[in-house]
Amino acid sequence: MRSTLQFTKMKMPVATMNGESSLPALCTYHGMPEENGNSCLSEHEGLYIGYGSAASSFPYRMQDLYSRELTDTDVRIAVLENDYLRAVFYPDMGGKLARLYDKEKKRDLLFFNPVIRPCNLALRNAWTSGGVEFNCGEAGHHHHTCDTIFTAQTRLCDGTPVLRFYAYERIRKCVYQMDFFLPTDSKLLFARMRLCNPNPYVTPAYWWSNMAVPEAPGSRVIVPADSAYTSLPEGVTLVPVPLYNGIDITYPTNNPHAVDYFFKIPDQSRKFEAQLDRDGYGLVQSSTARLQGRKQFVWGQGPGGDRWQEYLTADGSAARYVEIQAGLAHTQCEHLPMPPRTTWEWLEAYGAMQADPAKIHGDWEDAKCAAEAVLDRMITEAQMDAILAETAEMATSPAQTMVLYGDGWAALENERRRNIGAELICPHLNFGRTDEEQAFWQALLHGTALPDYAPTEIPPSWMAEPYWTTKMEERTATDGKNYYLWLQLGMSLLTSGRHREAKEALERSVHLAPNPWAYYGLSKCASLANETDLAATLLLSGACLRPGDLSLAREALGALIAAGKYREAVAFYESQPAGVRADGRATLLYVCALLRSGNEEKAEQLLLRDGGIVIADIREGEVLLTDLWFEIQERKARAQGIPFDRNALTPPKRLDFRMKA
Repeated sequence: MRSTLQFTKMKMPVATMNGESSLPALCTYHGMPEENGNSCLSEHEGLYIGYGSAASSFPYRMQDLYSRELTDTDVRIAVLENDYLRAVFYPDMGGKLARLYDKEKKRDLLFFNPVIRPCNLALRNAWTSGGVEFNCGEAGHHHHTCDTIFTAQTRLCDGTPVLRFYAYERIRKCVYQMDFFLPTDSKLLFARMRLCNPNPYVTPAYWWSNMAVPEAPGSRVIVPADSAYTSLPEGVTLVPVPLYNGIDITYPTNNPHAVDYFFKIPDQSRKFEAQLDRDGYGLVQSSTARLQGRKQFVWGQGPGGDRWQEYLTADGSAARYVEIQAGLAHTQCEHLPMPPRTTWEWLEAYGAMQADPAKIHGDWEDAKCAAEAVLDRMITEAQMDAILAETAEMATSPAQTMVLYGDGWAALENERRRNIGAELICPHLNFGRTDEEQAFWQALLHGTALPDYAPTEIPPSWMAEPYWTTKMEERTATDGKNYYLWLQLGMSLLTSGRHREAKEALERSVHLAPNPWAYYGLSKCASLANETDLAATLLLSGACLRPGDLSLAREALGALIAAGKYREAVAFYESQPAGVRADGRATLLYVCALLRSGNEEKAEQLLLRDGGIVIADIREGEVLLTDLWFEIQERKARAQGIPFDRNALTPPKRLDFRMKA
């Protein structure tokens, strides 16, 4: 069959997202970026450890209101297919490659998650496992991973259909474009990537293609490297490959705990990574030289890792996965400085590899050479470079057909650029139109009347950029009695580090019209000044203006507990509507407050109710569930006058998300 591209729907179980948080993403803001710069590396490694970290996910809002209940839903998909491969993409999940099916062997090359069930692993909280996720912007699972992004269709010069995804990343103000094609006679799916910094300044760049592959005993990760970077308590260090700490780390199931290994591929070596089973079969991913990093992540073989794997997919599923990844930098502790007005391009290839199992599972040098020899027979490095060059005109030409539109932020940025006579960003891409999210900023840009928002109405959007901060400061001269203008200005000043001015602006907003959003910003100002009592009081004031707002209720509970106001936290939770009291996160905070206020019995009952409390958005690495369980057991032991040994106890499996236990 000739290569085809179809847009259709697939029915599958999906959890409800329930929109976004009512609050701006300040939950991780601590006043300055986290540098994460600890390193045990020599001065000759030349890595950008700690460079380019953002202080928070502002101006985005968190996606943290989802449930775990699954409902059969028609999911939009895009399908590229030929005689050898069938590739399924999710336009509404950041352009994820959800499935890559080998039609000859009738086998999945990727871990295909049979459900769409978000969990709290991404920069904006919601993230789904499985397939290949393409991460751009900031270290972590990217801001658009659960968003609809621009989707279009075009063609190569020979008529081969091309699936195009693209998006504008608001923190870096960059554009990324992904063009996927599957030529008729090809056993490889190609992904032509394009990252553009259209700004007149250097910006930190980040990209990692994150592949989930089935975890199976005896499978081995093959990569042309003899050492790897990994994070230890003392910092990033370099360890040998394949043997480290007495185990062969290239066999994922050998690793007892969750761990990342970033393989150090020599500059002159080919850039590829494969995970091959006992029979020498599996996925291979290769790229042109720009994508220099390769990684292996495992959840480990402990109870916490096992619980996470189960939590991320269908209830009771035994399916497990490993991640192999490819990135711009050597590690995910880095961003690379991207020059002004620059575009970086590279080509990725995905397909099935069949190699000699005796060599793959033998000596490491033999395994590397065997895998590279098979890859060279599939496609050479020179051929990939040639495809990248040959498709340059397609990549910079407008798509023939628009299929789906993303958000309106690139359209607003181009409107701003037109207004000041600057060059437009990526003029070959159709960024659609602005919408309600951009209405306030359009009015600010053109000097027209500002939209009128009720004080308890959720603000449609936020903004973090010096240009817009200056615009707001100028507008206060004529609209100084507009509470919403002061609110937006205050949040912008807060996230740019101008805390004193932010506090003044937010106080003026509250004075003009008491509103929960300014109270939330002021509570963050108080937290930054270590005034935890004041922070709790301010958040409580904000929450009381919007009873039943789950985002505000969670934050208020957290602030009251942080201030040691446990009885106030109990009273606040018990005063909330049923919707808040039914929320797992809010209930967990209530359990904590009950325990700390001396009501161990009720705390334990709630923690273990129905087999164990369910927190839809429990965070990767979060151990509050098990910590509370251990604290309850310790209090009970103390009351009974018996010794307490934490290491002798095993928490209920349903509560145990510890990744190092």
